[in-house]
Amino acid sequence: MRIQVVHCHPLTDSYDHALFRAIVEMLETNGHEVVATDLYREGFQPAMTEPERRSYMGNAYDASGIAGYAATLKRMEGVILCFPHWWFSMPAMLKGWVDRVWGPGVAFTYRSDDNHLEPALRNIKLFGVVTSYGSPWWIVHLFAGNAGYKVLMRGMKPLCAKDVRSFYLAHYDMDHSTARSREAFLRKVRTAVSQL
Repeated sequence: MRIQVVHCHPLTDSYDHALFRAIVEMLETNGHEVVATDLYREGFQPAMTEPERRSYMGNAYDASGIAGYAATLKRMEGVILCFPHWWFSMPAMLKGWVDRVWGPGVAFTYRSDDNHLEPALRNIKLFGVVTSYGSPWWIVHLFAGNAGYKVLMRGMKPLCAKDVRSFYLAHYDMDHSTARSREAFLRKVRTAVSQL
């Protein structure tokens, strides 16, 4: 299976980067074709350009600035996102990747007749998320309404194949994590990815 693993964290010695490396290694060990996309190391520019914004609400979207990223996404069979939640949301660089790459003609077709988006990533049969939150589970879910989950699983996932398989793995309360809790979550991630 061709799987893109998209990582977003500025520090290579972070726990999230260790998760990213583990995901890539496990997929490669199991014979998958992996495209490891490390947004910070690649210098991805998250800010939408003026031409992109001006063309966004039509199907003549100017994707010239992200053509390579768009081409990669269109040929993948799976996507796994690996990142931390900051302020209950994805980091700005990852949000910029979503804003710019998951645009018209790539992730969806804009239907002006009835104002809806027609999914265009039917090639994506696997949509996975490996993430972390500084806050405990109860704050993320009960206080903040888990907005990050909703963007990913209710906004992005429906643009993929109708029968897309998905998983969402989260390490909560990272602000009080321990070596034991981090190791346990890493094992959970390795097990989940090994079963793909």
